[in-house]
Amino acid sequence: MHLTKEEERIYSGEQGWAREISMKILVRLGDLFDADKLISINSAHVSGVSYKTLGDAPIEFLKALADADCKVKVRTTLNPQSLDPDYLDTRVPANMKDKQLTILRQFERMGITQSLTCTPYYLAKSQKGSHLAWAESSAVVYANSVLGAYTNREGGPSALAAAIIGKTPNYGLHKARNRKPNILVNVETKLKNETEYGALGIFLGRILKDKIPLIEGLEKAPADNLKQLSAALASTGMTNMFQLKKNRTNISELERISVGARDIEQTIESLCTASTARPDLVFVGCPHCSFDEIKRVTRLAENRKFKRDLEFWICTSCHVKRRAKESVRKLEGKGGQVLAGVCTVVSWTETLGIKTIMTNSAKTAYYAPTLNKAGVILASAQECLKTVFEG
Repeated sequence: MHLTKEEERIYSGEQGWAREISMKILVRLGDLFDADKLISINSAHVSGVSYKTLGDAPIEFLKALADADCKVKVRTTLNPQSLDPDYLDTRVPANMKDKQLTILRQFERMGITQSLTCTPYYLAKSQKGSHLAWAESSAVVYANSVLGAYTNREGGPSALAAAIIGKTPNYGLHKARNRKPNILVNVETKLKNETEYGALGIFLGRILKDKIPLIEGLEKAPADNLKQLSAALASTGMTNMFQLKKNRTNISELERISVGARDIEQTIESLCTASTARPDLVFVGCPHCSFDEIKRVTRLAENRKFKRDLEFWICTSCHVKRRAKESVRKLEGKGGQVLAGVCTVVSWTETLGIKTIMTNSAKTAYYAPTLNKAGVILASAQECLKTVFEG
């Protein structure tokens, strides 16, 4: 991979060990995937933020980077953490909270925005054609497919290295020739809600491997439903984008598959792993709720109260929570909890005694049995709300 003279100086350690190790991570990644050079990025998004999933091992490395006065060169955002400071931090052991706060402090010292969300595109819209280095898989698929930005699925370390250098290796989906669809997916049934879009993503992720699908039948799909499709698609496979418009694609040359109503039904059934019909927690907001989704939940709850003996969480970013403060006031007044900066999947639900989770997120349904040690009931947001209503 070709390096400029400045990049070579960084590589040789002339600008400090922190930038040197970051450059060496990027060069190693570029060599692995036959990148020709490094390209500038507009933003980075770092995963590996939750102490539950990160663990103890990387903390000293993050602290060493921060102690070296290492700062990011581009706007950099963070994935969700493991607890919510207004609700969950009083319900988990103090050592877990302390370790989580230590991780966040190191990122803050590096100049990283404390976004704590898997939907960084709600904070600042990425321009079409801009190059990014994002590590959250659901955001990667959404950015490439819906926003028209260019990003590979980074790992947490490579996204952080890209943020520090301000560049990423030029390979994969950063090159237009690698973004062409190579399989045609015909959705033969009308998808009724966000959960069915998620089920489609789970189904396709399992069979597509890393192929890029051109999906017929979703051309007018709402962005929030495409978010669920993106998250689920990334959960079960390595597909990092999809296309909905034919543009100049010669579809006659593409391999074809069809997805019917029974495929969606069977996928939802396979994700429902609970042994009981009564959940301990009803949860929406994976990926994090948009402003419109919180407004919709508020409308569905109009003139209703929530059961006091049932946990109901709506997860979102601090940014959206502030913007939707009137809806938040109404929902929390009814007994719900609008949590900011955390995701159920990477939180300590098992420590809270939660054994069954009801959710509208196919991604959560896929991961919760292993990451949360919980059975799952997968249903639409409307059905989830019916479960938490009194009477």
